This record gives sequence, structure tokens and C-alpha cells, in this order.
Amino acid sequence: MPRDWDASTYDRIADPQFRWGAEVVGWLELEGDETVLDAGCGSGRVTELLLERLPRGRVVALDGSPSMIERARERLGTDGSRVEFLVADLLEPLPLTEPVDAILSTATFHWVPDHDSLFRNLATVLRPGGQLAAQCGGAGNLATVVAALRELGADPFSAKVFATPEATSDRLRAAGFAGVESWLHEEPTRFETSGELETFLRTVALGDHVVAMTEAEAGAFVHEVAQRLPRLELDYVRLNIRARLL
Repeated sequence: MPRDWDASTYDRIADPQFRWGAEVVGWLELEGDETVLDAGCGSGRVTELLLERLPRGRVVALDGSPSMIERARERLGTDGSRVEFLVADLLEPLPLTEPVDAILSTATFHWVPDHDSLFRNLATVLRPGGQLAAQCGGAGNLATVVAALRELGADPFSAKVFATPEATSDRLRAAGFAGVESWLHEEPTRFETSGELETFLRTVALGDHVVAMTEAEAGAFVHEVAQRLPRLELDYVRLNIRARLL
């Protein structure tokens, strides 16, 4: 299973991911009565927007982090009758009992180390003609952080997949998707203080690095990475995906 997250902190600081996710929700063509899988729902902020577009529909909120699912339950409690919560790994066959009409995913796919298996698993639970709308880290993502990690002799995100649009399109077609659109865009994200930047790095980008560290070790490591960045900014590159299952 993927690692568990500090869901409360993530929920408080993940404004960039929420902003990007809100746009992706708008890509879905919905009548309002569909069932949609939110693949990597996190703390449920984007899922809440998705529910607003489904007044007669349902959402399957799936995440690999039990803490994220618990936080999403708290947020979406009033709509709990229309939401099914699942803790599951996107690398494994997904435990859905019925196919869904659409799949939404934001800020998640780059955490999944095998995109061929990921897209096959998604295709298995999507009805023919169903939509996929997604966004994640793409080629060139967080290049300055990667450079800082290399300077420190730390792992430069080798377990993450920051894919190109071309490779992504090929993988989607191999998994049975058609009408594939895949493209990159830059999303430089500024922070007001070094403290805000370090909290964000520790909770999100460097979470896998610090998970086994002591509190002191984690703080020192994140500070060293932040000090090597050229400015109080993370140079995000987003990979955008739209497709339909054949």
C-alpha cells in the first residue's frame, strides 16, 4: 500500500492542488446522475466540488491513505449517503462492485510507479464510453527540487512517474482508451515564507523521504532542500489527461 499521509496538514495547505483539481472537475461532461470514481480523493476538497456536479449521482472516493479517507469522511459527512469510501492501491485491481461512468483524478498518478498497470486497472472499472479526466505531475516536474536532492545525495523521486504526454497517450491507448488528449503546462507555485515552503515540502513533495526519519532529522533534511531552491517557489509541471474508454 502507499504510505499514510498527514491528512489534516495536507487539507490545510493544499490550495494549489485544490485549485488545479477544480479545473479538472470542469472537464467532465456530466448530466448529474452519474457514478464517478475519484481516484486519489485525498482529503475530499475536490471530491466536494465533484459532488456538487452530481445532484442525483454518486461518488466513489478512493485513496491509498487511511488518514486521507478519514478526513474525507469528516468533510463529506452530510453527503455520506452518496459517497462510497475505499482505501485501495491503484496498482492493484480496484475493489469496485459495479463499473463507473467516469473517473476523475488530480495530483495522484505520479505517485503510482507503474502507469501501464494503473491505466489497465482504471479501464477495468470504467464502463465503455466512460470518461477519464486527470491531472498529475508531468515531465520536468519539480526540477529544482530534483536538483537539490541530487546535491544532497538523496533519492531524486526515482519511484515517481513524471511522464511525457507522448508516453502517456501510448499507455492509455494500450489500455483501451481512445480520443486521448494529453499535454503539459507549468504551474509555478510561490510561498510567502520559508516556513510555509518547508511545511509544504515536508507534507507533500518530500513525504516519502521523511517518513522513516525522526522529527529532528526530517526538519533538518527539508530545510536543507529548501535552502538549495533558487526562490520561495516550487516549479510544478502538470500533465493533463482526457480520454474515453472504447
